[in-house]
Amino acid sequence: MTQFEHEAPQTVLRWAVETFKDRLAVVTSFQPTGIATIHMLSEITDCFTVITLDTGLLFPETYQLIDEVEKRFPAMHLIRIKPTLSLTEQTEKHGENLWQHDPNLCCHIRKVVPLDHALQNYDAWIAGLRRDQSSTRKDVPVVGQDRKRPNMTKICPFATWSAEMLEIYINAHELPYNALHDQGYTSIGCYPCTRPIINGEDSRAGRWANSSKIECGIHQ
Repeated sequence: MTQFEHEAPQTVLRWAVETFKDRLAVVTSFQPTGIATIHMLSEITDCFTVITLDTGLLFPETYQLIDEVEKRFPAMHLIRIKPTLSLTEQTEKHGENLWQHDPNLCCHIRKVVPLDHALQNYDAWIAGLRRDQSSTRKDVPVVGQDRKRPNMTKICPFATWSAEMLEIYINAHELPYNALHDQGYTSIGCYPCTRPIINGEDSRAGRWANSSKIECGIHQ
């Protein structure tokens, strides 16, 4: 839907709310794009659904941020999705530290399968993908059909925004953000697979840094 290519995120979000109503969900790991999405939606509607994946391996700072955002935005109905397998059960079935020897399987168990199940209740979802994040995301459409879920619409209202634009927005509205961003973590996932980036790297270079993996699988 190229008509949204040059629209402001607020316009895209308003259209999404009016079009999909309660069949719309935000999916976020509470990166800055997700925080900005939640803030904008809170000014558009008095009730919206947010889904987040609690893998059991998030940083303490991430859990603290989620709690803070939930308190600040009462219009947000937060659904915390957890994997079917606990970490103990995963170890018993697949061995210790699965993320080290098979990160694809670990992400599949702890992210992909839980999200696939959760999204069955919706017709559209809002994601925080941006074109400046990595080469694999440079062609992300603002609104389009979900390639993984052909019956769903996938909405990326901030696709054309830069990290700098988001930082300005977050600061201007005094929105909370993950304290790890101040320590060089530009993209934050599970703690065993995330490191600060080095100058010159793209913003997602700190994810799965010791493997060839570049995406968790929920967008592929």
